[in-house]
Amino acid sequence: SPAKHIVKVDGRAGLFKGLGPRLCSSAIGTVVHSKVLQCLLGSCSLSDASFPVQPGVSKKEPVSSLEQVLKETSREMVARSAATLITHPFHVITLRCMVQFIGRETKYSGTLSAFTTIYREEGILGFFAGLIPRLLGDILSLWLCNMLAYLINTYALENGGVLGDRGGVFGVAAWLQRGSKVPFLLPQVSTMAEMKSYSQAVTGFFASMLTYPFVLVSNLMAVNNCGLAGGLLPYAPTYSSWLDCWSQLHREGNMSRGNSLFFRKVPAGKRYVWE
Repeated sequence: SPAKHIVKVDGRAGLFKGLGPRLCSSAIGTVVHSKVLQCLLGSCSLSDASFPVQPGVSKKEPVSSLEQVLKETSREMVARSAATLITHPFHVITLRCMVQFIGRETKYSGTLSAFTTIYREEGILGFFAGLIPRLLGDILSLWLCNMLAYLINTYALENGGVLGDRGGVFGVAAWLQRGSKVPFLLPQVSTMAEMKSYSQAVTGFFASMLTYPFVLVSNLMAVNNCGLAGGLLPYAPTYSSWLDCWSQLHREGNMSRGNSLFFRKVPAGKRYVWE
């Protein structure tokens, strides 16, 4: 397996190449994501407070679940995009630290020195190699996951699920009016919540499978023609843009290359020489 080969060549430490910039990316991304969400939620509350409430009108009008999903997904999209934009340089450094294993290079030996190397050789744009397909993949995955989960939870679970058409608060009131005992209802509510959480996980997995080609193209462009053996022939061709990379992978039938952790195949038309 790839892990055994890495341990054989570099020892167990080889499995942790790029860990430093990866941890930096995760920490900074979490902070940026939370700060942006706080700003968006604060601006929404301010905009709601700017409209005076008319006499006789309820202060809080009921919001449809679809409208709520659209608003929450839009805020999450902005927050994720901001975090991805800020942390993408660390993502590029992480990938290049790992790709060095192919050619046995030590060009990117540390996070700070890697920033200097990329800026000297490629300029500012080098820090954002592969950013566009990564952003597109994240946005598409987020919307697919949330909308599929909404459709499943609304039309498959609530309308035809455990609580039937009278689920939620109205279902509880109806059961109490009919004299049913609350302990009999609580397992149903918990079961519905569990099923919704499972549907979110399943739709997330399905969305990640559909958007994997964006991840692949982004990773290839991050190391494309960067001076490392893994980004040059014979290991990888030189791409003029991410669209060129996409079209070549599509022609070769390699859009799902590397999507399996346990089963690997040599890309079509490629031949590697093992030392």
